[in-house]
Amino acid sequence: MELENKNYKERILRLTEVKARTGLSRSTIYLKVSKGHFPRPVNLGERCVGWLESEIDTWIVGCIEKSRPSIPNTS
Repeated sequence: MELENKNYKERILRLTEVKARTGLSRSTIYLKVSKGHFPRPVNLGERCVGWLESEIDTWIVGCIEKSRPSIPNTS
């Protein structure tokens, strides 16, 4: 993946921060990853992974949208 904007900075979140942001446990995060229901982690080293902050933010927004169905405008 090549970024066109050289000033673009993506944060990588480690598991502790992903758990805090989502309210999910470690096991739930990895279960959802395995089922394709959560962003896949980025391999940072032999035993180190992280998640792209933008993908976690998008996932959180999706959860909010699913849990709050829109109310039709009756006017």
